[in-house]
Formats: sequence, C-alpha cells, structure tokens
Amino acid sequence: MVLAELGGQIASALQKMSNVTIIDEKALNECLKEITRALLHSDVSFPLVREMQSNIKKIVNLEDLAAGHNKRRIIEQAIFSELCKMLDPGKPAFSPKKAKPSVVMFVGLQGAGKTTTCTKYAYYHQKKGYKPALVCADTFRAGAFDQLKQNATKARIPFYGSYTESDPVKIAVEGVDTFKKENCDLIIVDTSGRHKQEATLFEEMRQVAEATKPDLVIFVMDSSIGQAAFDQAQAFKQSVAVGAVIITKMDGHAKGGGALSAVAATKSPVIFIGTGEHMDEFEVFDVKPFVSRLLGMGDWSGFVDKLQDVVPKDQQPELLEKLSQGNFTLRIMYDQFQNLLNMGPLSEVFSMLPGAAAQMMPKGHEKESQAKIKRYMTMMDSMTNEELDSSNPKMFNESRMMRIARGSGRMVREVMEMLEEYKRLAKMWSKMKGLKIPKNGDMSALSRNMNAQHMSKVLPPQMLKQFGGMGGLQSLMKQMGSGKDMMGMFGGGKDK
Repeated sequence: MVLAELGGQIASALQKMSNVTIIDEKALNECLKEITRALLHSDVSFPLVREMQSNIKKIVNLEDLAAGHNKRRIIEQAIFSELCKMLDPGKPAFSPKKAKPSVVMFVGLQGAGKTTTCTKYAYYHQKKGYKPALVCADTFRAGAFDQLKQNATKARIPFYGSYTESDPVKIAVEGVDTFKKENCDLIIVDTSGRHKQEATLFEEMRQVAEATKPDLVIFVMDSSIGQAAFDQAQAFKQSVAVGAVIITKMDGHAKGGGALSAVAATKSPVIFIGTGEHMDEFEVFDVKPFVSRLLGMGDWSGFVDKLQDVVPKDQQPELLEKLSQGNFTLRIMYDQFQNLLNMGPLSEVFSMLPGAAAQMMPKGHEKESQAKIKRYMTMMDSMTNEELDSSNPKMFNESRMMRIARGSGRMVREVMEMLEEYKRLAKMWSKMKGLKIPKNGDMSALSRNMNAQHMSKVLPPQMLKQFGGMGGLQSLMKQMGSGKDMMGMFGGGKDK
C-alpha cells in the first residue's frame, strides 16, 4: 500500500518515544528527527516538513507542561493533527445535488488514470442515486474515447464523444448540452492529460473550462509521483480553479509523499482515493481515518461503513443485536467472513482493524490470507446446525473434529487452528457486550455510540495506558468531540 512505509516509520518513531522513561527535549527532538527523515524520504516537499516540525514544537512546549500531563499523548496528538492539517486545507469540496445538473471537469497529468477515475466517480454516484453521464473531451491521446466508451458501457453510464471532431471545446460543449437536455444531474468531462511544460494543452484546458463552466474541477494525481508533485499541482491550480483532488494507484508500492505535497499546492481537499483497477476500488477520502490507518491505528468507523455496504439493510438490526449481546457463534463468524470477502481487497479491510492485520493479514500475503478464510469456511460447511449455532468450543471433541476434517478434505490440526481463530474473535466480540444499539438498527450510528467505556474495552492495554487510563481517554474523547472521531483515530484493538 502506498504510504505504508511512511506510516510504519512514523509509528516506529512514536513507539521508540513511548519506550523512553522520561520524555524530555532530547526525546522529542529524536522522535521529530525520525519523522522528518521519513517524510522527506517519502517525497514530501521540504518546506511542508519544516513547517510541520515547527508547528509540533509550538504545540508541545515541554517546559510549560505541568507534572501529571501525559506528554506522550500530547506529542502523539500533535503529530496526528499536523498530519491531518497537511491533508486537509480546511474547506469542503463542492458536492453535486440530485436532480440539479452539475458539471465536473477532470484534469491531470498523462498516465495518472484520469479516464478510469472519471468512470469510477460516475459509478460511485450512480450507486448513490445520481444520474451521471461521461463526456470525452480528450482528443490528444489515441484511444481515449475507446477507453471511456468501454468503461462507461461496462458501468452502464451514458457517454458522449467523437472519432472525427478534433476540437475538444466543441465536443465538451455539445456533450454537456446533450446530457442537460436528458436531465442528467452529474455531467463529467474528461480532458486531455497534460504536463506543466505543455503551454498549448494548458490553454486548451482553460478554454474547455470557460466553455463548460464546471461547478467543480478535480485534479487527478498518481500517488507514485515524486518531488515534482508540488510544482505540477501548482501549475494546474494557476490555470484552472482546482477545487478537489483524487489520488490514484494507492494500491502500489510507491513512496507516495508527493500526494501530501499536491494537497498543499492546490489548497484543495482530497475527496477520493483509487485503490485498484476495478470499478469499486474507489474510496471516499476522510482525513482522520486515513491518517489513523497510515499510523497503524486502524479505522473502526470506516470498517463499519464498509460492512454497511455489504450487509443487506434488513439484516443490519439483527447483526447489531448479536453484537450487543456479545454472543459469538461459528455461524456469525462464517457470515462475517463472507462479508469480509465482499468488502474488497483484504489488505485494505484489515488495515482498518489493528491487531487483525498482523495476525490474519501478514504483509505481502493477501492471497494466502484470503485462501485461509476460504479454507475455514469450507470446514464450517461440514458442520451441523447445532455446531454452527453453538458458542461453546468445548463441544468439539476428537471425533467431531475428525468428521469435520474428513468432510472438508482438511487435516485435523487445521480444524483445531480454525477453532483457535474462533476463540480469539469470540473474545474480541464479547467485549462489545452491552453496546447501545440505535433504535432503527442503523449500522452507521454504531461508531457514534462508542463511549469511553466501550473504547477502553477494545483498545489494547498498552495504548490505553498511553492515554493516561480511563480518565485520560474520557478527556481526550471530549476534546475530539465524538466517539466516531475517536474510533476513526485509534480504531479497535486486539485483546492482549
């Protein structure tokens, strides 16, 4: 995952500081030095890094902190908020309204994945009830219209373009007018990819913008771009009114720090990130959960949102009821494994759950982890209803395990391994007992109902200790404003 190396290095610096007996100026400087080195190594521009370092030092004035303050927590909070500030310009992007035509223009460098991203953006909004349409105003790249046509056909989205017309402005205007007449409420204009040195293409981009008068201009940026990101993004911002950024190829292994620089250069928020080639590998970008996952702290609210997408609406109240009862059966584990496989790439899902990532999803072993889950499900297929609905693993004596192993074509030790995984997950599930369930059974309200008591149960003891125990956690939750922010920031954790 892009930026994973950066996140690992920052998390390592924070961990080293946590192991220091006394937090003094020397420990703080050492921690900041490591974080600075990690950011620069990941291609974040030097002025941004310098500004972040000085801001943290202003926030964390060790001399002014009275005895009794949790210095570690204050430093971690400062680093977290500064990373969030780097990615959040503090202003929301334009949001299209249903039944009212909105024009969105996509701009970006060649090879950034702009045409694919246009279709993903349209597909995402189509699922939300919008009526999107695509216009190909890219006459510069051979095959651009064919690619858009193919993507749009697959997603069943209307499209407009021309094989004969060479004027992109004319195509853009005709396409926008056509779809306005057809009552489309989200008209997406794909433009030619360009480089900041190509003055003619920049002029063409300005002309398309003047002719179509877009409500929003989205700058699409490849996460693998290096130090050049700041200058390139700034050149686009100076030519057209960039109002939002989408970062693509977040599933790669590039350093990715240039993405942070682009946000600073355009002073525009990141609204989506592309995490793969497929149409549904496209995530809404939320700063706090993203930074939280970057630092290995997880993103519980993001996990709940993903779960909400795959669990049918009529089954959500039942699932939440089971969660509040803390009663975890093998059938529930089977259903949740099924949901997990439907959520998208496993590495992305497990990154939302600290503790789960390391055990179920070792780095670079996504296929093996997926195979393991499918293997467990095959074994459960060989169980009786009584076994699936029981929450007592002691009922699985030697003869039962041998029968399950024979029926699934696995070894007895593999059945034992699956039952151990069940016990571990049941222990985590039981900690959610007594969770207040929303009256309408809405899963999106689950993370909002997380109070300090439930948080203290799911956080690893070491992390809870860093917050200053239960009292420190309660005061931090008040500062952050809501349980959702906290769950986004620190995630759930494995019991240790």
